[in-house]
Amino acid sequence: MSLPKPHGGRLVNRALSGRQKEAAEREAKELPRLKLGEELLSDLRNIAHGIYSPLKGFLCESDFENVLYEKRLADDTPWTIPIVLDISEDERRRLELRDGDTLTLCDAGGREVALMHVESIYGYDKGEFAEKVFLTTDKAHPGVTKVYRLGECLLGGSIEMFGKVEPPFSRFYLRPVETRVLFKERGWRSVAGFQTRNVPHLGHEYVQKTALTFVDGIFINPVIGKKKSGDFKDEVILAAYEALLRNYYLKENAVMSILPMEMRYAGPREAIHHAIVRKNFGCTHFIVGRDHAGVGSYYEPYAAQEIFSEFPDLGIVPVFFKSFFYCRKCMTVVNEKICPHGKEFHTSFSGTRLREMLMRGETPPPEIMRPEVAEVVKQWKNPFV
Repeated sequence: MSLPKPHGGRLVNRALSGRQKEAAEREAKELPRLKLGEELLSDLRNIAHGIYSPLKGFLCESDFENVLYEKRLADDTPWTIPIVLDISEDERRRLELRDGDTLTLCDAGGREVALMHVESIYGYDKGEFAEKVFLTTDKAHPGVTKVYRLGECLLGGSIEMFGKVEPPFSRFYLRPVETRVLFKERGWRSVAGFQTRNVPHLGHEYVQKTALTFVDGIFINPVIGKKKSGDFKDEVILAAYEALLRNYYLKENAVMSILPMEMRYAGPREAIHHAIVRKNFGCTHFIVGRDHAGVGSYYEPYAAQEIFSEFPDLGIVPVFFKSFFYCRKCMTVVNEKICPHGKEFHTSFSGTRLREMLMRGETPPPEIMRPEVAEVVKQWKNPFV
């Protein structure tokens, strides 16, 4: 086995350097300007650094429609989450934007960071967007709420990033071009990617180390960025994982790097998106657990695993885990396929229970969380968003 080719066949690089960068900086000062919020800046950076390969920019109308209805780009490449740039109709008129125009994209402070070559300006149905991506139009769903807050128009077209769009916690940040070199330097021919937005409990460690029994390395890739209320803060997640890796992993077998990207909570569709992103980093396998990227009760527990059957051409191997728990009779973490004991011996890895214990200042028992990890988390008075 060898590391997979990037999604679409080539790792995209839309970050300019040298004379091209200087020319873009000069051009940017003469063009209409549009400010982007933090989530859109993250998408911009992910496009520029190849994390969203094969995308070269925000989706044009043909790709948007195809992703919505077919879960694929117009050229039939698997893609499930619309990566879009929205704008209000008033703003579009103010900027006098038309297809073929070039636009300067700025951060919230007005600093010029990229050019966008506008190829498509189009309207869309917000209800249809929400229903197709999130399988609901219920505004209690955080992803649906965001869709209904978008502007009336979407701008599609390629981008060229010339400004420094620094991710938070940049010392943990590796681009796909860097992870691929690192994996090869370590002699890894197979790598399992692990998506997380939580501090690690013993169940997460069980899943990661089970995967490590048949691959060369584990790539722990926490999502950093906007999350829903009740999720763990980014700094808590990173400190907790540093403690776990320091005390319980062989250094040569594990790498942690952040993924600055907004959680969309799109369940099955987002699981495919997460797998594509890890494929671009160089992973051969991707771990998918129960209720991956879900929220509330909008998705069936294993819907995010079942959707992979629709994508035989995805180019990364999903590794599915069913329910797992600590068995006091087996005295270890097990799953329903290997433990013969009754539920009276089982302790589940309940995120709700774990959060309640931490909020009360209690230390989770060692069959739930490593003591070194628990002590790190307890350093925060409130570890939650």
